[in-house]
Amino acid sequence: MSDREQQRIEFLKSSGLADAARAPLPGDASTRRYERLTTPRGATLMLMDQAPAAESPPCDPAWSADERRAHGWNAVARLSAGRIEAFAAVAAHFRDAGLSAPEIIAVDAPNGLAVIEDYGDDLFARVIETGEPEAPLYLAAVDALARLHLVATLPSEIDGPAGRWPLLTYDAVALQGGVDLFVEWMPKLHPDLDFGEAAVDEWRAAWAPIAAMGEAKAWTVTHRDYHAENLIWLPGRADHRRVGMIDFQDAVLAHPVWDLHSLLQDARRDVPPEIEDAALDHYFDVMMVDRAAYRRDYAALAALNEARILGVFARLIARDGKPRYRQFMPRVWGHLNANLKKPGLEVVASWFNRHVPDARRG
Repeated sequence: MSDREQQRIEFLKSSGLADAARAPLPGDASTRRYERLTTPRGATLMLMDQAPAAESPPCDPAWSADERRAHGWNAVARLSAGRIEAFAAVAAHFRDAGLSAPEIIAVDAPNGLAVIEDYGDDLFARVIETGEPEAPLYLAAVDALARLHLVATLPSEIDGPAGRWPLLTYDAVALQGGVDLFVEWMPKLHPDLDFGEAAVDEWRAAWAPIAAMGEAKAWTVTHRDYHAENLIWLPGRADHRRVGMIDFQDAVLAHPVWDLHSLLQDARRDVPPEIEDAALDHYFDVMMVDRAAYRRDYAALAALNEARILGVFARLIARDGKPRYRQFMPRVWGHLNANLKKPGLEVVASWFNRHVPDARRG
């Protein structure tokens, strides 16, 4: 028996769940793992397992840009490093806002273990595959975002059952660091793409105004990975609480369109254009914002995120030996190519036209 398994057993015993049956769930691209627990009475819960030493440290709010780069990717991108205390604090913040985030039943933050409420397996993506109409789900997801974005008080730290956690801004350093994954990793996947020093300098200059805009307009809490594989349909609940949220431990302050484009320009599934338009119009109506300005920002930050995602997928394939991520790349390229035609992205579009041939953009 491994030391980690012994820790799990001891944690479940101390949580009164020593007799629960354990069933591991399939993994994803993270270092986190889950097990479904079934008690002798038939109730189910989830065991979240995130070994604290598995990743580089999260960002200290006091670190400069250079210090963040020295401490590694999680600090640059302002990721939580999967810390259980981050998940617990964000869950508490979402629940306080009236949203559906899992209740924390038991937690051992130093060892990276928690038992949380089980929302079941009805991910948006799965229930849509079984025939559930898409539009009501996406409109409910937008209602949940609007509810989150209407929360007036945003402290620099949020409280949870495992302690306080900083609520950091998704700033220009993080945004630029993310989009730079494209020029770092795409040539490793496709050696015919040769981005020399001058091309990389042009790349960074082209994206800098968009990254600066993203930081300047970062005024709301953002889930950061808000899409149909991280939302669970809870039809027994009312209104926006029908949207069960998971995988939100990397929440930051960001531009409100970030979660909108994650939801509506999904890397893993096609969202019909009419649903994207209806969902955006619904959000604009609820929030009473400048539609034209938000549309411009939506296209710009969506393009940045799609370039980032392509870099992440290239890294997963080239470095980590996970070829299944190839299947998502044509869809992401489709979104990016469409956004590059929008106003305000002319400089970025010119860079792609000069450095990435059409044969490599799909």
